[in-house]
Amino acid sequence: MRMSLRFGIDLGGTKTEIVALEGSDERLRRRLPTPRGDYQATLQTIVRLVREAEGELGERGSLGVGIPGTRSPDHGRIKNANSICLIGQDLQGDLEDLLQRPVRLANDADCFALSEASDGAGAGMASVFGVILGTGVGGGIVIHGRPLGGPNAIAGEWGHNALPWRTAEDGPARPCYCGLDDCIETFLSGPGWAARSGLSLDAAELAEAAQRGEPAATQALERYCEQLARALASVINVLDPHVIVLGGGLSNIAALYERVPPLLARHVFSDRVNTRLVRAVHGDSSGVRGAAWLWPE
Repeated sequence: MRMSLRFGIDLGGTKTEIVALEGSDERLRRRLPTPRGDYQATLQTIVRLVREAEGELGERGSLGVGIPGTRSPDHGRIKNANSICLIGQDLQGDLEDLLQRPVRLANDADCFALSEASDGAGAGMASVFGVILGTGVGGGIVIHGRPLGGPNAIAGEWGHNALPWRTAEDGPARPCYCGLDDCIETFLSGPGWAARSGLSLDAAELAEAAQRGEPAATQALERYCEQLARALASVINVLDPHVIVLGGGLSNIAALYERVPPLLARHVFSDRVNTRLVRAVHGDSSGVRGAAWLWPE
């Protein structure tokens, strides 16, 4: 077998997906259920996907894996993972032993950002901030085509900053699972937005009600756009990215791309805001594609 393909794995809470890329073209895509709470079974699921894909395609490939956590630069084991069975495990080393090749790991939000920077909505841009607005709020930063890494391996974790320029209109304080109050995630995640709306609707129902013009839901969406603008403005003031790409379930709300950009100017320290706000091109596929892009061509 020749080694010319790039395989990407997206290790999710419910499914584990593999994609095989040749250039930007997909040669194969498969998925299996993620074993719940079983680290050894999770390893075997990844190994099975890789071996079956290589057998079908008749080629070996490099392997990148996107995970719901991060690999600690201090000890090489997984931390900050919402899949608890990964925490403290040497996932990279174990996969390299089983598959007999180098493996690269990255946070799933970093993979999303890398995918969109490589051949998606941020292609060709010098700096991309990729944003996940879903059950949580995450982010990844790509500079000149490579994910930005730091000494703590937490670059882009804007969801656990406090909501900036907070006022009484933002409502009462709410605790975040991380142990702090009023993290951006408690406002801008799907569950956070729904809980703060007070309408007994989930995020999808809330978005649909706003689209129908129901007054209370429309007001909740206006508040969401204003809070998103404040949160993104604080990132722009630090990072000054060329483009911000939105992904996750809430990124499908078309109103965000019309209403948020004009609201940025109040809080961005510039006479004009040139950062573009765009929707992801690859959508739910960005995570697995970005894992493959951890090995550039």
